Amino acid sequence: MTRKRTSRFYLTLGGVGLVVALLVFAFWPSATMVDMGTVTQGPMRLTIDEEGRTRVHDSYVLSAPAAGRLQRVEVEPGDQVIAGSTLVAVLQPAPLDPRAQARARAEVAMAQAAVRAARDEAGRAAAEKELADGNLAREQKLWALASTSREAFETAQRDARSAAATVRAAGATVSSRQAELERARAELSGGTSIPILAPVSGRVLKVTQQSAATLAAGAQIMEIGNIESDLEVLVELLSTDAVQVAPGNRVLIDNWGGARPLEGVVARIEPQGFTKVSALGVEEQRVNTIVRLAASRAGRPSLGSGFRVEARIVVWEAPNAMIVPASALFREQAGWAVFVVVDGKAELRKVRIGRNNGVQAQVLEGLKKGETVILYPASDLADGTRVERRTKG
Repeated sequence: MTRKRTSRFYLTLGGVGLVVALLVFAFWPSATMVDMGTVTQGPMRLTIDEEGRTRVHDSYVLSAPAAGRLQRVEVEPGDQVIAGSTLVAVLQPAPLDPRAQARARAEVAMAQAAVRAARDEAGRAAAEKELADGNLAREQKLWALASTSREAFETAQRDARSAAATVRAAGATVSSRQAELERARAELSGGTSIPILAPVSGRVLKVTQQSAATLAAGAQIMEIGNIESDLEVLVELLSTDAVQVAPGNRVLIDNWGGARPLEGVVARIEPQGFTKVSALGVEEQRVNTIVRLAASRAGRPSLGSGFRVEARIVVWEAPNAMIVPASALFREQAGWAVFVVVDGKAELRKVRIGRNNGVQAQVLEGLKKGETVILYPASDLADGTRVERRTKG
């Protein structure tokens, strides 16, 4: 009888213990699943990212030299041209109206009279030179016989040189007056076709007048520029970002279509800002920032003018910074803090942060290389909470 009671007691005690154990296991707090990251050490940079577009620094807009009819354009966009050699277009000057013809006839008459006067002056100068040369020859003979003074001999030499210079000047005047006469005659007759040569060497960027057309003087025909060595990037920065940028800052040109980013440098920041309305309808103050490309044409063979790129202007960089993912940071009173995983538990730790680019943050104090931190910590996560790494998938 005693044995049965003892067995029943132990069975009851065991059952109660099992129930207690099951209750404890059921209500025991489970580990919180979290995302984790690692504190690393290496290069870090802070950049200002903005879209930009390429352009030629010194593009040349070729215009019609006179009013007339553009007969044809000899080149297409992308063609290589050489200054003073490549024929790019032909212009037929417009005929003169009666009033302009009368004025042109008067100019021809004036030019003819100027040519006659210049020729008469050239004849007078030639006679003066003949006289001066004869006088110099006589003085040379007398000087050889010691029958004249040095002053008279030097005066004769000076007069001969002066007369020769007068003859040359008169000849140049005749040529100038003759050219003016030819110009006046050409204007009177309406002139022949004017060949338009490339004013600079480079490539044709844009042809404004594709076909024959009647143009006014100064009308744009095409644009020429050197995309091989004169290409730059125009970036419209927010004024709050522009104050952080300085000439000489390194720039990475990305998403331009090539395999690798291009190198550049900030050349100039314009002092005058302007208002621009964003896609959301918000007025923004923008500042033009010019970036000069460092890569040669060989490194960007297909990049031309007016292409869209993304510019990342480096305003700060460190070669060996202590780096923590920015998503691990949260505010703790007046400073920054993170949760560090120590022995499977979250440990609250205050840190001092330097630069932050939105993805990575520079750690000045509070963390060591290789430590594991919790990313995107929940608001209810507390110091000492058991945590486990959340599995992906």
